[in-house]
Amino acid sequence: MKLVVFVLNREELLEQVLEAYVEAGIAGATILDSEGMGRFLTYEVPLFADFKEFMKGNKPYNKTILSVVEDEAAIPRLREILDEVCGGLSAPGTGILFSVPVDFAVGLVGQTDGPGVDDE
Repeated sequence: MKLVVFVLNREELLEQVLEAYVEAGIAGATILDSEGMGRFLTYEVPLFADFKEFMKGNKPYNKTILSVVEDEAAIPRLREILDEVCGGLSAPGTGILFSVPVDFAVGLVGQTDGPGVDDE
């Protein structure tokens, strides 16, 4: 089981990104409004105000999508589709996709009762 995290820098692609999740077989996700550290420092911390020119063109806000995935085979498919939707995740300013192991989860969509934390 994995936690898949996608930070989408181009908010206008959110609907297409969510369609990509469904197409990859990922049924549920949580979407958070988020803000990059560079934007925060540039606009909220006076010491870094001179970086405004450097930050020009960067999107000030983004969306962070969290999803616990039981079928890890869906992740490479998701990456492939997101590459198409976003124009290549290796390009600057598109987004960041990563996953981390999940040792325990309960309450997932479609989840049947499985082993608990100490039941292995």
